[in-house]
Order: sequence, then structure tokens, then C-alpha cells
Amino acid sequence: MEALIETPRLIMRHFVETDLDALALSMANPDFMRFSSGVFTREQTTSFLFERVIAPARAGLPSQFALLEREENRLIGYCGFFRQLVDDVAEIEIGYRLHPDYWNRGLATEAARVVRDYAFEVLQLARVISLIHPANHASRRVTEKNGMTLEKETTFRGFPTLVFSCARTNPSS
Repeated sequence: MEALIETPRLIMRHFVETDLDALALSMANPDFMRFSSGVFTREQTTSFLFERVIAPARAGLPSQFALLEREENRLIGYCGFFRQLVDDVAEIEIGYRLHPDYWNRGLATEAARVVRDYAFEVLQLARVISLIHPANHASRRVTEKNGMTLEKETTFRGFPTLVFSCARTNPSS
């Protein structure tokens, strides 16, 4: 599968059906799924992958990218876009999850930055958000390093949530 975005340490591409096994292993990991609704069964991962990730991408909509560590060419998580309804406002979220074996290496920040740039430069979005659980300090640091600022606190899908946002610096471009 062709890379859509590359960084010095990462390859990002669209998800494909054959990513299911690796993604299911990650989504069954409690650390990978921390600050979410809990671990996913294989069936839940299948639904997530095909309905929330692959289908929007095939329809030409912003979606998640498979995140591969370049040296091992191993699927280590995802980073990309989710369409969300936050306080009755349609938003595009930059969301990411990284396998715990790859935490604390700056990879999530590296991925989030290029996805933000992709949102503004390629997709021409005017703004993006990130939704962060207040106790998820590592994700908050990634978001702040990505140039986002805290916009508000809300409840999203029954969880307390911090809404971070940033806008394209030159929206007329």
C-alpha cells in the first residue's frame, strides 16, 4: 500500500483489510485503549476499522491513517481524522493512538504534526480539534506540541473532555 505521508520515523497510509489482525491485537490492549470506552473485541475492532476508518477513506472523506514504524514496517497505531459532533457542532478531530511499546519516543507528536499540516495544506480545512480526557496528560502534551490551545471543557460521549483547537494560519490560501 502506498504511503500518503512520510516522516523520518513513520509511514502513514490508508488502512486496508489486512490490517485487521494487528489492529485487533492493539485494540484488545488495555493501555492502548486507556481513556476510551475500554478494550475492543475483534468484532468491535472490525466494525471500527471498516465503518469508521476504511469506509470514510474510500468515500474520499478525512479518515484515520495506519501508522507504521519505518524501520520495522510494523503497524503501531493510527493518527488522522474523525468526524465528530461536539456540543452540536460538526468538527474534524485529529485523533491518535499508539501501541504502548512506542510511547515516550515523540512518535505521536511527529504523526500529529504532519496530520495537522495535511489538514491545512492538502484538505484545506479551516480548523481542527483534538478531544482529550483531562487525565490523559501525555496526549495533552502531544496536542499542545501540535500548536493547539485549550478551547473549552465539555462532556463528550459521557466522559469529561478537553477540547483543543487550532486554525489554519492563512485561511485564504
